[in-house]
Amino acid sequence: MTPSAPLPRWKALQAFDPRLCRTASRWAARSRVRRGFGIVSRLGDGGFWYGLMLVLAAFGGARGIVAALQMLVTGFVAWLIYRTLKLHTRRLRPFRAHPDVIARAAALDEFSFPSGHTLHAVSFTVVAVSWFPFLALPLIVFTVLVALSRVVLGLHYPTDVLAGVVIGAALGAASIWSCSLPLLSIA
Repeated sequence: MTPSAPLPRWKALQAFDPRLCRTASRWAARSRVRRGFGIVSRLGDGGFWYGLMLVLAAFGGARGIVAALQMLVTGFVAWLIYRTLKLHTRRLRPFRAHPDVIARAAALDEFSFPSGHTLHAVSFTVVAVSWFPFLALPLIVFTVLVALSRVVLGLHYPTDVLAGVVIGAALGAASIWSCSLPLLSIA
């Protein structure tokens, strides 16, 4: 194997990524699937998360206000990370690279890697659940649906979503860790 040759596992993953996108695109031809994931994806554009921040700030007392502010700051950092990565990687979206993958929703930007929806959903969930553990089940379910919607709607490869999960989890954990000492008195 020459030094510039891709690793065999990476080659297999590269072949698997578009194959899964094609399968998801065929599945999304069903109107119920397309509509359901379209609604989830649209909520994941930000409306659900900003609504949650408002509810936490309005009804969660001091903890809710701090949680909402932490989510807002984490969201801004997530935006900076994903925009920077998208501009540097410039990976075409599946529906642009593969004619048999159909975009079932409008893309918010040009490039695919990483999934910003997934990155934000995971980081927001990690922060919100750290403050309000009772939100874990509904937020995790919604986050998984957002991640799936990005592939089903033809907007992302599975590896884009996986990268969003990893970066979002790391960012959420870093946000909690960086804010834990100064905020202990509020808890």
